[in-house]
Amino acid sequence: MATAAAAVQVMAVKNNTSTAAASFLTWGTPGSDVLSSTTGLIFLPTLPTTVLILVASFLFFLTHYRSSDYYNYTSSKKKNKSSSSLPPGPAGWPLVGNLPEIFINRPAFRWILSAMKEMNANIACFRLGNVHVVPVTCPEIAREFLKKNDAAFATRPLTMGTEYSSRGYLSIAVAPWGDQWKKMRRVVASEIVSPARLRWLHDKRTEEADNLLRYVYNHCCNQLVDDNVVDVREVVRQYSGNVIRKLMFNKRYFGNGRQDGGPGKEEVEHVDALFTVLSLLYAFCVSDYMPCLRWLDLNGHERTMKKAIQVVNKYHDKIIEERIKEWRNGLKKEAEDLLDVLISLKDCQGNPLLTTEEIKAQTADLIYAAVDNPSNAVEWAMAEMLNEPEILEKAVEEIDRVVGRERLVQESDMPQLNYVKACAREAFRLHPIAPFNLPHVATCDTTVAGYFIPKGSHVLLSRTGLGRNPKVWDDPLKFKPERHMGSAAEVELVETELRFISFSTGRRGCMGAPLGTAMTVMLLARLIQGFTWTLPKGASAVDLSESHNDLFLAKALFAQAKPRLPAHLYTTTAK
Repeated sequence: MATAAAAVQVMAVKNNTSTAAASFLTWGTPGSDVLSSTTGLIFLPTLPTTVLILVASFLFFLTHYRSSDYYNYTSSKKKNKSSSSLPPGPAGWPLVGNLPEIFINRPAFRWILSAMKEMNANIACFRLGNVHVVPVTCPEIAREFLKKNDAAFATRPLTMGTEYSSRGYLSIAVAPWGDQWKKMRRVVASEIVSPARLRWLHDKRTEEADNLLRYVYNHCCNQLVDDNVVDVREVVRQYSGNVIRKLMFNKRYFGNGRQDGGPGKEEVEHVDALFTVLSLLYAFCVSDYMPCLRWLDLNGHERTMKKAIQVVNKYHDKIIEERIKEWRNGLKKEAEDLLDVLISLKDCQGNPLLTTEEIKAQTADLIYAAVDNPSNAVEWAMAEMLNEPEILEKAVEEIDRVVGRERLVQESDMPQLNYVKACAREAFRLHPIAPFNLPHVATCDTTVAGYFIPKGSHVLLSRTGLGRNPKVWDDPLKFKPERHMGSAAEVELVETELRFISFSTGRRGCMGAPLGTAMTVMLLARLIQGFTWTLPKGASAVDLSESHNDLFLAKALFAQAKPRLPAHLYTTTAK
């Protein structure tokens, strides 16, 4: 009976995807807008004409030769090689698999998760070109992938986005398994994110936490600002940008900055470019699964990525190149920031351990990793807490009890701020930064949860599927920090059992989780300690709608802030 039900569910998805693909093909039917707009091209021997003819011919082939049994046929072929079958999934077209559906139903992650919901599947398989993409929404299966079989899924796919962001796969986060990844992992583990290094960078983080309060306070004191309304999204994103720029380059501003502590135009442009790059690292780009189509840039991703990378490089490269010259000319001899650390590393012969390109790639990698996760979690936490004032009040009471109002909260207070951390942890669970974690690629044929996972498969842990799973979480769409206040002496932001993902775990996990934790908790704690937050006048509640194309708040959070501490605590000089 279960097998029959599963077959019915798969056929339902197949029918839906067939309908979607059929609607895609209507662009070439008589009377369609697209056909009318391109009639003038049909008889012209131009590149667009050639492309149109090739695409039309290809779609004709797909329409007439797609086999309803193709998916089952490929599954049976795999089954002959293994005692297990592929996870369930929608029928694929010849050659391209589910790429037409992915191309039509944007954003792709919503279509994938919707299809899984229709199939009532905790694990599924979508064929994109020749790649099996395997999303997972169940913690038990996720643990089987990243704990029991971690070694078999320790590499990354090669994509257009990661090629650009890592300067050809030179940095740790997206490099495939191999010598380059091992080299950069040793560097990052021992020199960048070690406990000793985090202590060394403590004062820089504190300086930016002080500047955060100074900026919001100055904003509130500005008579030109109506009702002390603060753009919380700008504040949290620029704080994250400030922290990582300070740790990396020992500077907050690329330009002259602002006297009130806010971002200049350079910093706004920099952070915007960082978020653009992050959005395109693994964006289901058609050419990532069919490289022969990359020259067409069908999604427009490559053009957008190039522009964003140019902005990032514009700000990073000059600083890095000048700093390398200082070290190699003997003008600089002591490390003051993480860039100095990377440049000063030596191999066993006393030569520079890292090339200039590796330094540039790893610098960008560290900045990408730090800027989005803390800011997104805190914006969502603030939005949820404004709609649930009793939660906000409870967090403020905890800070007042532990810290008081005569000094600012510090990182040393974090072990005692369990409710504040529970609020941050709940934001990570309910409102993750991305729909999926970074892909894990199977290095060999493997069986997981009774299913055959072919070599080369891309395994995606669904952050929303795990964090909002009703079989794991009671009332999963409700913001309830209390669910994390268990018997443990201290609340941790990292979830090792993969019931949700705050910072990735496993062999390819996030090595910067301690830094991310410190940034997140300090950002949230400083904001709610320093100010009384209320809804803007006329607003009855924060609109918690999620953006359609990603998981951010659909509308940036604006809230009214009123200072609640002695004035001298806000005027700390921040260089």
